[in-house]
Amino acid sequence: MPTYMFEAIDAATGAPIKDTVDAATEAEAQATIRSMGYMVTKLKVKKAAAGPGAKKKKFVFGKVKGKDLTLFTRQLSILQDAGLPILRSLKILADMQKPGRLKASLEEVCEEIEGGATLSEAMAKCPKAFDKLYVNMIRAGEAGGALEVILRRLSEFMERAEALKRKVKGAMVYPVVVVSVAVGILTFIMIKIVPQFKKIFDDFGTTLPPMTETLINISNAAVNYWYCIPLIPMGFNLFIKGLKMIPYGRQGWDLFTLKVIIFGQLVEKNIVSRSARTMGTLLGAGVPILEALNITKATSGNWMFENMYGKVSDSIRDGNAIAKPLKEYSVPPFNAIALLFWAIFLPGIGALLYMSKYKQPVVDDLMINMVDVGEESGELDTMLYKVADTYDEEVSVLTESLTSLMEPLLIIFLGGAVGFIVIALFLPLIKLINDLS
Repeated sequence: MPTYMFEAIDAATGAPIKDTVDAATEAEAQATIRSMGYMVTKLKVKKAAAGPGAKKKKFVFGKVKGKDLTLFTRQLSILQDAGLPILRSLKILADMQKPGRLKASLEEVCEEIEGGATLSEAMAKCPKAFDKLYVNMIRAGEAGGALEVILRRLSEFMERAEALKRKVKGAMVYPVVVVSVAVGILTFIMIKIVPQFKKIFDDFGTTLPPMTETLINISNAAVNYWYCIPLIPMGFNLFIKGLKMIPYGRQGWDLFTLKVIIFGQLVEKNIVSRSARTMGTLLGAGVPILEALNITKATSGNWMFENMYGKVSDSIRDGNAIAKPLKEYSVPPFNAIALLFWAIFLPGIGALLYMSKYKQPVVDDLMINMVDVGEESGELDTMLYKVADTYDEEVSVLTESLTSLMEPLLIIFLGGAVGFIVIALFLPLIKLINDLS
């Protein structure tokens, strides 16, 4: 005999009740619950414990790629628009997936739904595939009876986010490839070519100019400590990860990345755009403002924005509007670790630049005014969409500008490095030829 889990309200006291009841059918279970004096609000079959012959949960590595989840969401919204039952839609899409995290998660979601869970409850049990934003959007769609509309909004949100991410990554491909190739070529010259010239100079006993001695010292360091070349970026990455495990250290690094020259604006505008679109999408789906702020805070990925949205949420609980605390808490605090990074990044003037820039707010007046107008007109979600669109455009323009700026800078860097090596090697050769003649 199956066991039913139910939620009900005590007819006498009005208190909420959660319990289980054994019954042959759902109708019999409802009759039994009513006979107890309860009014049923939710009823589902309790999922049986996995037995010896039950299907084992698959163990998979990795995480779900953003583009795969985006494609799945778009396909699910199309199937829901076509009127297919949600379970059938999920099974169709699960069969279409390649083996991996998403396929295993969808199969688990299907099992949970067959056991009586709702779609949002089932997805909440697969946090590595469906984050808080995704689950809350689905929950809002279920509560409002407009799941297909919410799925369409969610897919549009994810497509915009993926498009922006691809644009930023695409802009970084060129400089990363050029720098990597340049480092490889220069390392080869230092390890293989310069030592051959050093032997020639030693054989002739030539007095070397300072530039050549500097080049040979660099070459000797590259020959003796070549293994440090890949270890330096790896060690820096591990250092940053360790630093971010300390709250004050994470605060310092995140504040540094928001204000660093050239790339700071790109990082800041990208986070503002993503946060505005996330909150607008949640509010448009009917998610309460406090829950929307908490989800936006969790998905911002930067200490400054997490702190700001947390304080805005606390201010709203006290009865305030959004615009005023958003402006008040958007000014970063002073951080000694951020100051240290600035001093290392720009020796001599880095500390002064940080002291002059650190109080600049991370949210400008455009967003503050748009949020204020949205609150007054009751269209906050629409205004947040407009803010996100504006910042997306700014990120796109800034990305193109940085790409255009990087090209001449890389050419100057490579030209300077090659020119230094050529001059440093030819100066003693010219002196040697003159002595011989």
